[in-house]
Amino acid sequence: MKKIFFIMVILLFSEFVWGQENRDTVQSDTLSVIQDVIDLNNNEAATKGMGDSAYIKGDYLTAIQVYESLLQQGESAEIYYNLGNSYYKSGDIAHAILNYERALLLQPENGDIRANLKIANAKTIDKITPIPEIFFITWIKSLINSLNIDTWAKLGIISFMLCLIGLGTFLYIKAIKWKKVGFIGGITLLIFAMICNIFAFQQKKNIMVRNNAIVLSPSITVRSTPSENGTSLFILHEGHKVEIKDGSMQEWKEIRLKDGKVGWLPASSIEII
Repeated sequence: MKKIFFIMVILLFSEFVWGQENRDTVQSDTLSVIQDVIDLNNNEAATKGMGDSAYIKGDYLTAIQVYESLLQQGESAEIYYNLGNSYYKSGDIAHAILNYERALLLQPENGDIRANLKIANAKTIDKITPIPEIFFITWIKSLINSLNIDTWAKLGIISFMLCLIGLGTFLYIKAIKWKKVGFIGGITLLIFAMICNIFAFQQKKNIMVRNNAIVLSPSITVRSTPSENGTSLFILHEGHKVEIKDGSMQEWKEIRLKDGKVGWLPASSIEII
């Protein structure tokens, strides 16, 4: 019995470490600059301060330029959020939504970002009723987005370490009462650690595989084929969020709306989140 449990722990720990290594890869590829933005040196702090100051003074165009230059150094939810606010104040709702969505990818648990995104979306022209989702799927998505990738990963590590302690208690403590506590607690924590790792992996996927975009053109005709000669299906306006169904072509993208409608748009009319 003891050998079986040790084998299970070793296999699951290997899987967990593999997931953790992938998480670290994501951070180095897409989020490596976030900490640098948070721990800005004096020169960078002044630059961000200039953007904040320009925003407070109502000079939104200058604030946009400053925040855009900061984002050239790497992605940051805070900078995307500030940039979205600047675009919103300047009247560019489409770019405001684009940057709020990008900020939300990095901090899906941030209530301020969600609130401002909701306000910006209310300003858009197109009002589409999405296809109803199974409540269980909606609940799972909400749970995944309740924390960011780093928090899920940390919870997974802590849970796994506590799991090892619990299984150690089961294997080496002679008291029956503590054996039961160690066994039940260890298995529960092991399951929780695996769930946390799965959630972190899902958020990694959301960051790495970006298949949603925002319409930036004031209005654009969606066509049945990737050609200007294609049949006109419907019209979309700036700020609308679409899913890219087929992005293999350079000049045209097949998109899908939340209500299930599909069609083709010029790639120049949208920007990937």
